[in-house]
Amino acid sequence: MQDLKRPVAAEFLGTLGVVFIGGATIMNGYAANAAAPMAVPLVDVAIAYGLAFAVLVTATMHVSGHLNPAITIGLAVTRRLSVKAAAWYVVAQCAGAALAALALRGLYPADAGHLSRLGGQWVASNVGTMQAVGLEALATFVLVFVFFGTIVDPRAPRVGGFAAGLAVCADVLAIGPLTGASMNPARSFGPALVTGVFSGHLIYWIGPVLGGVAAAVIYDRAFLRGSPEPGAG
Repeated sequence: MQDLKRPVAAEFLGTLGVVFIGGATIMNGYAANAAAPMAVPLVDVAIAYGLAFAVLVTATMHVSGHLNPAITIGLAVTRRLSVKAAAWYVVAQCAGAALAALALRGLYPADAGHLSRLGGQWVASNVGTMQAVGLEALATFVLVFVFFGTIVDPRAPRVGGFAAGLAVCADVLAIGPLTGASMNPARSFGPALVTGVFSGHLIYWIGPVLGGVAAAVIYDRAFLRGSPEPGAG
């Protein structure tokens, strides 16, 4: 059984970085002008979240590099990661996200944290629950399919995590105004835990996990030939 200390640490620190940068970008519009707070442009959030995911996946992929429970669970379902390792990864991801949210609460003005829910996500008023689940599932499907095609597949082009980061960026541009484009249960869990606001929170677990597992199973069965995942203790 492979030692899980290094990959678990990588998942914790990598997810902390992704959630901090994504949350900080969302909070900047509320923090910059207390008299007239306004949302940060969607393209700014897409670029920041996508770049953060790209560089931190690239930095950690030699030991794990998931930084997202939807990716981890997809790898476990396709037996490219043990259940024990997957459980530790998800705990580390959620802990890293929670610490990132705590840092945002401590470092940013209180009103910015309140108005933005520390960079958390929520569903637009004209979007139903099932619609939101479907949007998050489809967006996460794209992300995990790209992750498998460019990182898990041993024949993948050597682009590190940048293709996955581009998928995140595209997904945010596509569904960001409707659901916040989480695609990552940990990213939604951290701010929800620290703010205590869990309204609609299950959407950000059900949608991404369903989409991630579907993408993992389809790619695994259609394109892969039994290559192991790094860190699959």
